[in-house]
Amino acid sequence: MREYELVYILTPEVAEDAVPEAMERVNRVIAGRGANVMQSERWGRRRLAYPIKRFLEGTYVVNQLQMTPERAVEVDSGLKLTEEVLRYLLVRRD
Repeated sequence: MREYELVYILTPEVAEDAVPEAMERVNRVIAGRGANVMQSERWGRRRLAYPIKRFLEGTYVVNQLQMTPERAVEVDSGLKLTEEVLRYLLVRRD
């Protein structure tokens, strides 16, 4: 098992009080693909450096994951299908 870090941005259409539920849905998508979510931290709503899908801000979330490299590809494909996620970055931790 390797450790990974996932940073993703939720759309601003997700209300502030609905962010925990959206984070839980994303965590279920990740867990459903065979990864263990060790920690999930909300960074809050921030302005984007450039527009993404015509949005100028989004809610940033950071997850610490544990999974095999084969599962990383599956998590990647699962995040692409999640409509609430504007952008994400999945990297392996050293």
